[in-house]
Amino acid sequence: MTEFELSLAAVGATGVAAVFAYNKWQEHKAKKSVERAFSSDHDDVLMRNDGVPAARHEPTFDPGQGATAGPGNGDDAGLDAGAAAPLNPAPAADDTTPAAELATQLVDPLIDCLIPLALEHAVRGDKILPALQTLRHVGNKPIHYIGLHVNGDWEPITHGGVYTKLQAGVQMASRTTALNELEYSELVQRLRVLSDEIGAESEIPDMIEVMGEARNLHRFVAGHDAQLGVNLMSNGAPWAISTLIGALEKQGFDVRPDGRFVMPDGDGGELFSLSTNVTFGADTTSRLTLLLDVPCVAPARDGFGAMVACARALVGRLDATIVDDGGQPLMDEALAEINGQVLDFYHEMEAADIAAGSVRAMRLFS
Repeated sequence: MTEFELSLAAVGATGVAAVFAYNKWQEHKAKKSVERAFSSDHDDVLMRNDGVPAARHEPTFDPGQGATAGPGNGDDAGLDAGAAAPLNPAPAADDTTPAAELATQLVDPLIDCLIPLALEHAVRGDKILPALQTLRHVGNKPIHYIGLHVNGDWEPITHGGVYTKLQAGVQMASRTTALNELEYSELVQRLRVLSDEIGAESEIPDMIEVMGEARNLHRFVAGHDAQLGVNLMSNGAPWAISTLIGALEKQGFDVRPDGRFVMPDGDGGELFSLSTNVTFGADTTSRLTLLLDVPCVAPARDGFGAMVACARALVGRLDATIVDDGGQPLMDEALAEINGQVLDFYHEMEAADIAAGSVRAMRLFS
């Protein structure tokens, strides 16, 4: 194993070597099966043989960086209560996705604490939507609802639907934190008020069990919160930002209103991003960093390969060299080694039923 390979760190937190051990999780089983699935041990494929995280260099898996909650954790206030739309905008899916699959994406037994809401009688979606809209988050954890339609299918709650049962789901972890006792207590209190309003009775899971599951899930998320960077260093004078913007746009980058450079994936998502490594308003830079958010890009998109190909194209366009964080050139052999380890990383996520780029992964890592 080369020194460079040893330098690739996928996980920075203590105890992460045990996280990859989780057995194949069963998507539609009770919460206790999820807890059991998190419990066993497995080696971290991106750790050294002695189990100690290696020193970091670029390119590097950078767990924890960019871990602030993104748009997916923001409030969805603004949904018109009178519009014919689901309470919870469903995760990205095509028009042929069955309602039952959309429901499972919204209230997911693997990553959500499920709370059944028994109804006194069948209710129309338009009657309960305004009340459900009042409880959408605790902390930065989203709360979603699904209903058992009179036709026998679970689905996102919509205007015009008639439901005999409801189920709430609060996401147990995000990139930043696990669901904690204060958030859960707030949820329970507010959910009881909500239940009285809509004529339902909530079945609240035991807090101790939920907190244990939430902490386990967050350990998994923290252990897989990997970002992989590739640097470009100018071979001559620093690049003028004004000139650089044009070159990056020609390469295919979108320049976002917040100043971010993003390579689109062709389906409305992001493949990887680029940082100029200078503060907003700076005139020049001599170093660029291409960054792949590993758990958020499906293996089929070959995010790492696309990022390296882009870096090589920019080498010619900008007269630059691909380097590590110490400024040393990165050879093709080293990049090939990293690509192999990225594939191993993806296999581990797939084995845990949280495939990179999946709806489930995007919920956890967005």
